[in-house]
Amino acid sequence: MSWPRFGVIMIHDEADHIVSLVEKMAAHGEWHPIVGFSEDPAPRQIVQAVLDGAVEYVAWPVPAGELKDTLARAIEKTEAVGNTKLREVMARSRLERLTKRERQVLDGVANGLSNRLIGEKLAISPRTVEIHRANMLNKLGANHSSEAIRIAIEAALIH
Repeated sequence: MSWPRFGVIMIHDEADHIVSLVEKMAAHGEWHPIVGFSEDPAPRQIVQAVLDGAVEYVAWPVPAGELKDTLARAIEKTEAVGNTKLREVMARSRLERLTKRERQVLDGVANGLSNRLIGEKLAISPRTVEIHRANMLNKLGANHSSEAIRIAIEAALIH
């Protein structure tokens, strides 16, 4: 599959199509603004689509003028947040490689805890924390804990 250099992707909001598209873009290091659409969408469906990665949403069928305005807003948002969104998508993709325990260790590291304190919190030895920490850094492609924390922040998991 080849990705376009620029543009907006309109996708019918069914099942997990938006999530799946975001995952595929992340796997390819790409990000394009997504406009979701469906027939008579419920407010909750629209909110979920935006949380999943859509930058705009329209009810289908959509009048031509409204569609033009929606696409223009999506392009404006891309110019404003495109690079940030790409970094977020890439960071989320990296974090998905972590086990639950490695995520817990990353959370402890991000909160400034030592290996001993993380171990006490998780009821494991400090040596086991070190192993999980090393595995976490390796999977994230990070050389230092500060890089791992940056990746977590970019993924919007730590605020």
